[in-house]
Amino acid sequence: MFRSHTCGELRISDVNKQVTLAGWVQRSRKMGGMTFIDLRDRYGITQLVFNEEVDAALCENANRLGREFVIQITGTVNERFSKNANIPTGDIEIIVSELNVLNAALTPPFTIEDNTDGGDDIRMKYRYLDLRRPSVRRNLELRHRMTIEVRRYLDSQGFIEVETPVLVGSTPEGARDFVVPSRMNPGQFYALPQSPQTLKQLLMVSGFDRYFQIAKCFRDEDLRADRQPEFTQIDCEMSFVEQDDIINLFEGMTKYLFKEIRGVELEGQFQRMAWADAMKYYGSDKPDLRFGMKFVELMDILKGHGFSVFDSAEYIGGICAEGAAHYTRKQLDALTEFVKRPQIGAKGMVYARVEEDGNVKSSVDKFYTQEVLQQVKEAFGAQPGDLILILSGDDTMKTRKQLCELRLEMGSQLGLRDKNTFACLWVVDFPMFEWSEQENRLMAMHHPFTHPKDEDIDLLDTDPAAVRADAYDMVINGVEVGGGSIRIHDPKLQAKMFEILGFTPEKAEEQFGFLMNAFKYGAPPHGGLAYGLDRWVSLFAGLDSIRDCIAFPKNNSGRDVMLDAPAALDPSQLDELNLIVDIKE
Repeated sequence: MFRSHTCGELRISDVNKQVTLAGWVQRSRKMGGMTFIDLRDRYGITQLVFNEEVDAALCENANRLGREFVIQITGTVNERFSKNANIPTGDIEIIVSELNVLNAALTPPFTIEDNTDGGDDIRMKYRYLDLRRPSVRRNLELRHRMTIEVRRYLDSQGFIEVETPVLVGSTPEGARDFVVPSRMNPGQFYALPQSPQTLKQLLMVSGFDRYFQIAKCFRDEDLRADRQPEFTQIDCEMSFVEQDDIINLFEGMTKYLFKEIRGVELEGQFQRMAWADAMKYYGSDKPDLRFGMKFVELMDILKGHGFSVFDSAEYIGGICAEGAAHYTRKQLDALTEFVKRPQIGAKGMVYARVEEDGNVKSSVDKFYTQEVLQQVKEAFGAQPGDLILILSGDDTMKTRKQLCELRLEMGSQLGLRDKNTFACLWVVDFPMFEWSEQENRLMAMHHPFTHPKDEDIDLLDTDPAAVRADAYDMVINGVEVGGGSIRIHDPKLQAKMFEILGFTPEKAEEQFGFLMNAFKYGAPPHGGLAYGLDRWVSLFAGLDSIRDCIAFPKNNSGRDVMLDAPAALDPSQLDELNLIVDIKE
């Protein structure tokens, strides 16, 4: 064997044992006639000792070792004189008697340590080296453990894991598809699945009443910190269920994962909030409830007093930051510049401090009497020492989103967004449709197979924009970690949905005829949910981006800089596929 033990295994109880280890040279230190080498593998680090007085030739060979050389050693476990309490093997060292270089290595372009000197681009180019860093390795170990626990929980609840195809047909709704040309069917294309949506619904028709899959999904869309062109879903579907059945089961799964992975006990039922309330009070369909600062609308109080910015506004609203009246003028000016950034788009900000004597000092004092400012204070329930921040605009939804960004920024500045604190929330009662200016029609907010709330079905004929959906999202700390819906199982209702979305009967048959036909053979009531595995792992790892919990991620341009993909095809491959590339300017 190349090793008898791993580099993270040996302890003080192993002193005097003869052992063989193999791994990578983390660092080397020469002190007088002694050479010390830290040997690293996936499991940890063990210190090796070479003594020039005992074996000069062996010590000389050790001095030739560079960083990341792959070596094998044999030696005796010894108690360390200078112990290292920061690593599990810090009580021992190996007095080396044999050294075998398994592979020499070039000096890596960055240090293989948690606090590396490598930037994002260079680490992505040499991702196989980056994965040697303990912090990145721990993220993948966490991901592995999560998939094990997910399977354990769902198996205990009667789910069966079924794999669905990766080469499917393209669908017009939702994000852009990644398409794959078919050599055997010239001029025709597969698509990579954005989700296994229709296939898992067909499994419900097939009688597999509890399905799950840890599924690869693909969406050709612009990237963000929490989005990659390929991602992994914990995809689930259930038959003979209503919304509460699904929410309760996956709330149980959330509590199970928190307990097993993080050792956190989540007590009681998670809060549920209607989408309309989330947008009204937080300006987001994924509000971060680790802290307060709930929006208060101020139109009735602040309009009509001669301040033209407010008098002409469609919406005036604000937040109250408790204990933040100490903010200086410089800090307040910086907040104003923050909300005026192009990506946020506010025109300005008004502030009001509640003084120790209860009076309110505002940046628009000349327009408002103390009596009106006291009404503002009372609307927030503000106390002495609190700071009120107000935005306005001529578009209610847009201004609420700007106020949301300000709220999150204040939460961060005041230390209220602790990554070791968790606030779990179900957002429910989403709108069924949203208007697309680009398409000039209603689009499905989730997907065309979402069931409308029973009490709103009559509105499909008279006011479809007012219809709410049996849809729900799980939000943790302001991140949507998953969502789902009850599905339509009635062919007539599904046909009505396609009609509202602008599908002709012929187009609906072309795109989804297989599903509509299946429903005619007895589709049970069903619904499901998909959790984003990447987002769950990044949440538990305390990361701001999902990239470091994916083994080989893409960069912000959707490129794999390590594999240099995507890349042009060889002309012979294009000929086989009957393709001509014509790149438009």
